[in-house]
Amino acid sequence: MALQSAVKGKLISVIGDEDTCVGFLLGGIGEINKNRHPNFMVVDKNTPVSEIEDCFKRFVKRDDIDIILINQNIAEMVRHVIDAHHTPVPAVLEIPSKDHPYDASKDSILRRAKGMFNPEDLSMFGAENYNA
Repeated sequence: MALQSAVKGKLISVIGDEDTCVGFLLGGIGEINKNRHPNFMVVDKNTPVSEIEDCFKRFVKRDDIDIILINQNIAEMVRHVIDAHHTPVPAVLEIPSKDHPYDASKDSILRRAKGMFNPEDLSMFGAENYNA
């Protein structure tokens, strides 16, 4: 699967604050598809939640995106939409931002994994006090 993705040229997309998006864009992930839609969205305090939801849904539907990176604090705003996404591709990974540290108890992937592993297995990911 990984080789197939590399051959097709799959993308990483980002939904995040300005610093996060700029960092990834400087790293070279920025792309615009044939319909002139970018693979990133900069979210600020004035961005409506509905716009974030719509962007996430568009990224999920795109066949050229394999990974969606989203700041965890932004993921909390659209948690119901993220939890409704059950397919493995595109993978949704929650990342910290400069102003909001990572909280393992809020991570949707760790919540799903909780039922499959022992709590000791998850402790290496910083989930020692995970109670969700």
